[in-house]
Amino acid sequence: MTAATLEEMPVTQTAGPSREARERAAIDTSTRFPVLLFYASALFWLFLASLISLITSIKLHYPGFLSFCAALNFGRLVPVQNNLMFYGWASLAGVGTAIWIMARLCRVELRYPLFITFGAALWNLGLIVGTIAILAGAGGPFPYLEFPGYAAVLIFLGYSAIGIWGVVLYRFRRSGHVFVSQWYLICAFFAFPWIYAIGNLMLHVLPVEGAVQSAIVFWFAGNLFGLWLTAIGLAAAYYMIPKVTGLPIFSYHLATFGFWTFVLFYSFRGLPAFLGGPLPSWVITASIVASVLTIIPIATVAVNHHFTLRQNITMMHFSPTLRFVVIGAMAYTLAGCLNIIFSLRSAGHFMHLTMGARGLIQLDLYAFFSMVMFGCIYYIVPRLVGVEWRSAWLIKLHFWGAAYGIGLLLLMLLVGGLMQGAAMMDPGNSFEQVYESTLPFLAGSTIAQVLLFFGQTVFGLHFLMMLARLGRPGGAPTLIVPQPAEVAH
Repeated sequence: MTAATLEEMPVTQTAGPSREARERAAIDTSTRFPVLLFYASALFWLFLASLISLITSIKLHYPGFLSFCAALNFGRLVPVQNNLMFYGWASLAGVGTAIWIMARLCRVELRYPLFITFGAALWNLGLIVGTIAILAGAGGPFPYLEFPGYAAVLIFLGYSAIGIWGVVLYRFRRSGHVFVSQWYLICAFFAFPWIYAIGNLMLHVLPVEGAVQSAIVFWFAGNLFGLWLTAIGLAAAYYMIPKVTGLPIFSYHLATFGFWTFVLFYSFRGLPAFLGGPLPSWVITASIVASVLTIIPIATVAVNHHFTLRQNITMMHFSPTLRFVVIGAMAYTLAGCLNIIFSLRSAGHFMHLTMGARGLIQLDLYAFFSMVMFGCIYYIVPRLVGVEWRSAWLIKLHFWGAAYGIGLLLLMLLVGGLMQGAAMMDPGNSFEQVYESTLPFLAGSTIAQVLLFFGQTVFGLHFLMMLARLGRPGGAPTLIVPQPAEVAH
């Protein structure tokens, strides 16, 4: 066993609490309030974003739905849904998970947790103000930068209080090995303010002109998904898979190589979405090359996770954490491969401006990141509230609602995007004919949104039960399927 895996290994049960167990209990106590606040806020925004997503999906094939109010038109609801899903659910859930994992790996208690709580309050205030502004018609034109400047400032100030404390945790860590998950978290903590500040500065404060605007938009979106959310998602997967299986990471050196190639190549992605735009061809080509080279970190992560998991693959049948996290990790590999394929000029021109592009976003944001976060919440929350999840059936309902929902949604969007692209390439088709060819896939995506909304509602109610301490008394974890004695042994 290497030093890199000591934290991931389970604590040996003794007659009384070991020193390590007491240390972890103290860390959990110090992080309890801020982490639960992040999770509660994230799940509220997830519920709201899912409801809005269902409404916008209905509007795609029934435009008159809720047309009595200007604030509920399609053009305003879509940016609200995108921003709430990204900055509300994904970012807040990611920050809560990142703070807890960083405290555990640094083996230090979280001092002055009210400082981070203040940051969470500012972030949520920015979300409220930005959402109201977009619904009132004051939103901006750039994807994931639709919030007006005053809302963006609140989010940035909120993050500053959070990010600084994450770095402080790392600075005062106990001497010892730096773990793989910590590398990705430090990358994320430094990447977000850099990307978010540059995007707002160059598009809102001192806006650039012409085609450079679009280049900044695609660079911003690509890096925000890559160096922020993907970094947190990979850190969580690298922590949870060894932790739950009780096995060390397969290759520490492979993880090192994967991390540095991740930082190098992911920062240059994004511009292939600007295919056909008024930028020099070499700029697009360089970004395509970087996108193709992301196969290196994608493959290293996939190999490391696979060989770590394969010796205890049966745990996926029982553990909700492992089931969600592994499904998310597999989705990361699939998303990376599809993004590489669609970054190529031949495939990019075919899928450009189709619903397939939306499918790739859902693959990254929900199938990968959200599934990993669900698994982390199932693991972390019982350690913070002192009770286990109440019902295995509610966990099953959530998992199958999320799995079937995102699976059906991806099928509809990606296959529908291929059909839409084929129809658009035919000069004999009118716009109306292209639209009519997508209607069955739009209807299917609405059914998928219903499944997702159902699963997330079940999860939210289960989480509220945990906050009210209505779960089972602490002891054996709540498993999806009861674990046989021989497997448990």
